[in-house]
Amino acid sequence: MRKRLQVFISSTYIDLIEERQAAVGAVLKSGHIPAGMELFNASDKSQLEIIKRWIDESDVYMLILGGRYGSVEPESGISYTELEYDYALEIEKPLFAVVINENALEEKIKKHGSSVMEVSNPSELKLFRAKVLNNMSSFFEDIKDIRLAVMESLPEIASTRELAGWISGNEIPDTKGLVDEIAKLNNDVKELTKQNSILSNKVGQYTKVTNSSEFDELEKILNSIEVKIPPNIIDGRENVIQTLFVLFETVQETLVTGVTNQSQQHESVYFLYNNVCPKLQIHGLVQNEKVASVRWRRFSITKKGQDFLAYLEKKKLTS
Repeated sequence: MRKRLQVFISSTYIDLIEERQAAVGAVLKSGHIPAGMELFNASDKSQLEIIKRWIDESDVYMLILGGRYGSVEPESGISYTELEYDYALEIEKPLFAVVINENALEEKIKKHGSSVMEVSNPSELKLFRAKVLNNMSSFFEDIKDIRLAVMESLPEIASTRELAGWISGNEIPDTKGLVDEIAKLNNDVKELTKQNSILSNKVGQYTKVTNSSEFDELEKILNSIEVKIPPNIIDGRENVIQTLFVLFETVQETLVTGVTNQSQQHESVYFLYNNVCPKLQIHGLVQNEKVASVRWRRFSITKKGQDFLAYLEKKKLTS
């Protein structure tokens, strides 16, 4: 089934009317669906929130960056166009951009005057332009380049990402014949769930013994692994070596809340993230995960790690 991608196209408005129309035409010619466009011209927070929802519901975000920075949101001092772009980056929306080159911008200014150039915020535009060029982007000199960028970028994005897209109702197979089969499978699942519960109760005691033996062996393994601690973490002392087991017990509360690699943290946190947690991950005690809506990652303790800590506490109480 052919999927039609919804492409949200963002830009300043007055200076890029022809370029936006070229992008719309290229998206349609590619068999996909343009969104946003002249329907939206962000000028306040409420309108920006509506645009964010449209970006959420679109499959791809496209930016056309010309010679204007655009209207600025008063509180942040950032243009609404840049806020849209930052939001697409934040939610990891597949995106690409086309940026006007210097020669084309000069010709555009000669033809249309100051209405197509940035007068109030040139430094902000320069920084925004640099940010865009650090991500997936290309230069354009005229509308032919914009059409070409759309025709090249959309197939590449569609082939490398699992995107929802839109599918014609005529292409969706008739599922009426599957209803009885689904009902039967649901009944089978219920029966298997009952049987699984019975078996779990029978092997519960065996599992406890197995976990006890497994955790004793894991404790020996962790005690055999030595980790050298950098001097900047322990008051300048050098050649301090500790076992992975002792470190695991010492920082257990930190592991429960999570260890991240976000910026501006103490060196000890980076040491845990880069040197200790990867070793614990090998033994299934922690896991590395992506945190929603941010760019940093986090190591957090696993169910096995929690059970291991509980076992160690119980072992201390009974010894």
